[in-house]
Formats: sequence, structure tokens, C-alpha cells
Amino acid sequence: MKMNYGIVFLFLLFLAGCKPEVDKPVSIKEDVVFLSDDTLEGRQTGTDGEKAAAEYIAERFKNLGLEGKGTNNYLQPFTFKPKTNPHQKVNYNVVKGDSTITGINVLGYLNNNAKTTIVIGAHYDHLGYGAEGSLHRGEKAIHNGADDNASGVAVMLNLAEKLKEKNTNNNYLFMAFSGEEMGLLGSNYFVKNPTTDIKKINYMINMDMVGRLKADSTLAVYGVGTSPILKQTLRAHNDSFKLIQKESGIGPSDHTSFYNADIPVLHFFTGQHEDYHKPSDDFEKLNYQGMNTISNYIFEVISDLDNNGKLPFRKTKNESEDVPRFKVGLGVIPDYLFDGKGMRIDGISEEKPAQKAGLQKGDIVVKLGDTAVVDMMSYMKVLATFEKGDTTKVIVDRNGELVEAKIEF
Repeated sequence: MKMNYGIVFLFLLFLAGCKPEVDKPVSIKEDVVFLSDDTLEGRQTGTDGEKAAAEYIAERFKNLGLEGKGTNNYLQPFTFKPKTNPHQKVNYNVVKGDSTITGINVLGYLNNNAKTTIVIGAHYDHLGYGAEGSLHRGEKAIHNGADDNASGVAVMLNLAEKLKEKNTNNNYLFMAFSGEEMGLLGSNYFVKNPTTDIKKINYMINMDMVGRLKADSTLAVYGVGTSPILKQTLRAHNDSFKLIQKESGIGPSDHTSFYNADIPVLHFFTGQHEDYHKPSDDFEKLNYQGMNTISNYIFEVISDLDNNGKLPFRKTKNESEDVPRFKVGLGVIPDYLFDGKGMRIDGISEEKPAQKAGLQKGDIVVKLGDTAVVDMMSYMKVLATFEKGDTTKVIVDRNGELVEAKIEF
């Protein structure tokens, strides 16, 4: 299948623009702008747009002086048949022509002739014109995925620039994963088909949605329990963030694939927002100064760990196993990084119970029915007790004032 002419034109413009000044660093914003351009049509796995994004990242790796570490220079293609139900295992390497899709991981290697290798990764695929997982309910539209996850790829590329000839006690494998939105497919494929000795991977750093650092500078880091030294290292270099540390190495992003291979992981995340999985996730809304600060922070953490040898791996509790099942929903986007009392609303969905009840972004749910809501888990537990057709009351803290509303599920 040939690329459409718009994608070819944009890609050729990029190549023409970057070659005369190979030594000039490309900014985080420039990478985000390219990867989230309409011309790439949302970078859905297996499409021309994703292929163009893969070639862009490969060219960036080349200009940064990284070696290709895929099965085809910088690229690691993998073919799979999509799942027909959520419990089915993905079937890789199936016969072409049988409803198959080809994703492409992009791998760049910084070889310091060290005994161990650090993987620094981010997925680059997204939802195209609104694949499964889209929260958009309007007309068909391109989902550019600036925060999800052009932001993570841009910070990864920035770290590749920083780490050249620095912290040389490890090698570095920079990876842009395909197929994350379809179920962590690219990272899962790499772990099962590694292009380097997986037993020599020291630890893995993952960045997924790091482009919306808020005014309170809240940064979540998952996987801090996967090696004993990680918590103290993160705290030692934090002078910029309201840091929220989560123990578990399992979560809805590519670090999970490496954790399942007994590799310590750190996953960085600035939180969900109203534009999550919608066409409105565009580059103009990102906090580029915040992304630079995050990149500098991760670099400091890597620098601190440079002389620590191979980190010991430790199993963590899978916190997602404690999450109750729901028959209904309020129709809100929770602020997962809020650490005050209650559940803060970060976004309201159209035509859902919360909007109909007059709830607003920024409201903090402190009571649902007869149950006090003190944190995210207590909110989920009480929500799981309701069924479709039930009515109840909700009390929210709105700028210090308690407001009561009626909810109909």
C-alpha cells in the first residue's frame, strides 16, 4: 500500500529541513508538532500515517548518531491479527491477507560497550480517525494524540540527545512502540522477540502522556516498588514536582510488558484531561516548559543510578486487581493525581449523569449516596454498588462550598 501524497509531502519537507543542520538540536515542541500533524491522520497502527511517523523517528535516531537495533535497521515490524474479544491472546506472525495488521517498533541504540542496557521508551501510535478507545461522540475526525503520545516520544528523543557521551556505565536502547492503543502489542512483541539480550536490560523507563504538567506541577511515577533504590533516588532529585509515587509495575502502558519480564520499571505520567482520546488533543495545549523539566528530572535520575550496577528486581502488588467492576458511571474524567480528600473531577462527558446533574470540572466529590468519598478507591467502591436506573444524591466541594445534586444513572 502506497502512502498518500499529503504524508509523503510532509515527510519530504521534514527531511529537507533537518538534513542541512544535522548538528542543530530539534526541540521537544518541533517533534510534537510533526508527530501530531493532521497529515499523519492520527498514527493508527498499520496505517500510512504510522509508517510516516516511524520513518520520522528512525531519521531522528540516525541524526542523533544512534545505531539501528531493529530487525530491519531501525525498524522492527510485526504482523498480527487483531483480537475479536478482550480475553483473546494476540496472534503474531499470521498469514498475510487474513485481516492482518503490521505494526512497526522503532529502535535506536547508544552503544557504550557496557554490560547492561537501559530501555527508554514511549509509544507513538494513536487512534487514527477514532479507533476503539475513542471518547469522541461527534463526526469522524482525526485524533492527533499530541499528549498521547507524541509528548512521550518527544521527551524520549530529548533524552537521547542528552545522554550522548554521558552516563556511560550503561548502553541505551531508545524505543518507540507501535500498537500500544490496541493492547501494548509492540512492547509485548519486543519482549518476546528481543533484538538485544533481555537478561542484560538493567531497567526500563516509560513515558506516556507527559505533556500536560498542571499548575501544581503534579507528576505521577509508577513502578517505584520494582527495585528498592528507586523511591529514594526519585525523591533525592525532586525540586520541581508535587511527586506522586505508585508502587505497582503494572498499568495501562508499555512498562507493563517489561515488568512482566522481571525488569524494574519507571513510568512517568502528568495525568488525564478533557482531551484524552479525543480529536482536541492537539499540540497547542501542551506544556513544553513542563516537558523540558520532566526530561531534565529523568536525566538526573539516570545519572544518579549510573554507578549502581544492575538494579535488583522486586515484584509489586497489582493495584488494578483491587479495582471494583462498574455497571454504571457518572460520566466524568477523574483527576487521578489529586491527593486531597475526595475525588476531583477533571472533565465532564456530554449527556451523561454528571453533566445532567450540573456537576462541573474542578468539583470534588465528597459523598455519593450515603457513603463518604475520601479518595479514588472509596469512590470506585461506592460507584460499583449502583445499577442502571438507580437515583441517588451526590455532594461536591465547589471552591470550598458544599453543593448537593441528584444523580440518575
